[in-house]
Amino acid sequence: MKNDRKQFWLGVRDLMPLMSGVLPFGLITGATGMSLGMDPGMVVGMTALFFAGSAQLAAYSLIQDNAPFVIIVATTMVINLRFAIYSASFAPILGPLPKRYRFSLAYILSDQVYGLCSMPVQMAKNRSERIWYLAGVALALYVTWMISVILGIVLGAGIPAHWSLEFTIPLAFLAMLVTTITSRLLLMVAVISGCCAIAFQLLPFNSGFIVAVAAGVLGGWLLPGWLLPGWLKMRGASHE
Repeated sequence: MKNDRKQFWLGVRDLMPLMSGVLPFGLITGATGMSLGMDPGMVVGMTALFFAGSAQLAAYSLIQDNAPFVIIVATTMVINLRFAIYSASFAPILGPLPKRYRFSLAYILSDQVYGLCSMPVQMAKNRSERIWYLAGVALALYVTWMISVILGIVLGAGIPAHWSLEFTIPLAFLAMLVTTITSRLLLMVAVISGCCAIAFQLLPFNSGFIVAVAAGVLGGWLLPGWLLPGWLKMRGASHE
């Protein structure tokens, strides 16, 4: 039990360096919700329910455009599809747990949690150690996220409406996008998605976003098959 507590607090400690990225994102999320005229309780409830900043900002944008409820739900589900992949990788250690623990830990799963808990040093630990480490990272992140959004609500309540903080939504997504482009393939996928988003922006109910996501996924699936053979051929020719 002592070692389990140690793993929990180790997870909390390992998350600390990542809080610098979580705090400003949460401030933007809270302040933007207030700038859209939402009630503070609604923003807090939405944050607690979603626990997914990118999906919450996308929902803000759609709410601002008076999109139908079905479109809002579909968009947030598309954005959060990656969590299905994350969950599959944690299924072996979380599966045997009682439902109340399994569902709770699955609910507070996030990109940061997946990144830290899937590192080789964590994969080498036994099942109990991994569960407690995951719980430490996830709970610390959840508390940090909620506090940062509440601070954003407090700050947003004092920001004049004519500042129009709605522009922070696309800026936040651009900031996230830039950090994920680490290869030529990812750059091409981003370009494809961006071009489709522009080309189909006039589709009703902001459904052009879903088209852009589908085009990006399709590009990421097909491009390696087209580019890799040509790249290997060029390398072979250069060694002759």
